[in-house]
Order: sequence, then C-alpha cells, then structure tokens
Amino acid sequence: MNSSNGYEIRIATRTELDIVIDWAADEGWNPGIDDGDCFYAADPQGYLVGCLKDAPVAYISVVRYGESFGFLGLYIVHPDHRGKGYGLQIWNAGIESLGRRIVGLDGVLAEQGNYAKSGFNLVQRNIRFGGRVDVATPDDAGLIPIEDDILNDVLAYDRPFFADDRAAFLRCWLQPGKRQGLALVRDGMIAGYGVIRRCREGFKIGPLFADDEKGADILFQGLAAKAGSGMIYLDPPEPNAPAIALAARYGLEPVFETARMYKNGQPDLPTARTFGITTFELG
Repeated sequence: MNSSNGYEIRIATRTELDIVIDWAADEGWNPGIDDGDCFYAADPQGYLVGCLKDAPVAYISVVRYGESFGFLGLYIVHPDHRGKGYGLQIWNAGIESLGRRIVGLDGVLAEQGNYAKSGFNLVQRNIRFGGRVDVATPDDAGLIPIEDDILNDVLAYDRPFFADDRAAFLRCWLQPGKRQGLALVRDGMIAGYGVIRRCREGFKIGPLFADDEKGADILFQGLAAKAGSGMIYLDPPEPNAPAIALAARYGLEPVFETARMYKNGQPDLPTARTFGITTFELG
C-alpha cells in the first residue's frame, strides 16, 4: 500500500488478523475466542498491518460496510515500537482508505482529543459492565434459538440498528456452535435478539437489541443462563437508561467505558432499543 524507511503498510492476511487479536488480548481487551473468522468475513480487505522487515509492528482495522459506512478499531502498535510514528502512519492510511464514508469508532476516553484532531466527534459513551449472574432460562415460548429458518428475519430486524448492511458479518456471527444466539418472537415477528460468545475471560453478550426493556430482560436472562457461573460482559450505550438499569439489576458493575465517535456525519440509530452493542472492534 505504501512504504517508507523500511516501514511498509499493506492489507493484513487472515493469519495476521489472528496476531492482532492476540495483541488485543495482551492489551486487556478480552476478545472472543473465535472472533477472527467473522471479523474477516465482514471485510477481508479491512485490516491493515505495518511491517518493519516483514515483522508486524502496527495494526488497524478499517472495516467497510456497504457503500456509506466504515468502522475503525484494533488500532495497536507493538509496545517495542511505540513513539516512533508507526501508529500515526497506519492511522492515516486507514482513514484514507475509508474515503468520505461515515466512520465510527469506540475509543478509550484518554484518546478523545487525538481522535477529535482527525475530525471525529463524540456522540455517546458505551460502558462495559461485568459480573456473574445466576439466572435460569426464562419459560417463554417466544424465546427461540437463532437457526437457519429465522436467519433472514433476524438480519432484517438488525438492519435499522447499524449504519449500513452487515449481512456478511452477521451470517457468520449468528452461526450456531461458536456463538449462541436467541431471538424473541412476538405475534409472529422478531421483537429482539442477542448473541453470547466465549471470550478469553468469561463471556460477552453482543448484540442485545430489543423493542423494549422487558424483551431485553428476557433475552438477557436466556443468554446469561448459557454462561453458567462464568463472568458475563455487556456493553450498553450510556444514553439508554433502561439498558444501564438492566445491567445494574443483575449485579453487573462498570469495568471501563469507551467514547463512541463519528467522522463525516453521524448515523441515525435506535439507541433506545440498543441494550448492548455488538463489539467495540467492529461496531
């Protein structure tokens, strides 16, 4: 893609995506055990690596969705190579690759000022809550596993919650086995859905979308029951007070928070029905 002083920035391979996910784990970001396949399915060209003599020293993800949106994440420079300008170079290359799309990110609060210098504007905070939850699967006939027979309905339900089409990502994310998904059906229609996946530590629920707080609560219980005694993490948007209340109701406590920021505009998303975002890495 570009090269200077022996530092080359290019599109990362699938294997190199696994390397940066390991780096994310080293940073304490607690990625999912099987995130790589679905991240790559979202946009195989959406991951950049900066190399010195073929050795990776920096990464960034700049995943494109449809024609209008991109999401930036996994921005990491190896600790041995920080403060040398490699991060800024790969950041600029990533931003350039997204053109005039609306671009989102979930950044650490301490870096808000730096992101603002690149044209990003703060929209909200997303707060990670964590804890152990002792619940049983609700006795609700409308709570069903996400399988092939309802997959297209779930994809259609998801569409308003994201800035552009992400069907390629979701078809992977919703595959039974590596993750477990539940949908809530009311009067023959999808009224919410959620996914839980195993992570390096415990489990994460994401997304958790529902028409109302009651539906979100039922979905949360059904998903949390699958974690047994393991730690559970949920990432609700701070402006959604019922989502924050749901986390507190089950004894989850704040772990850290991110700044959701956008550049080149802002998508109109249903925050009031968003009880947990999908991932901090891909939006």
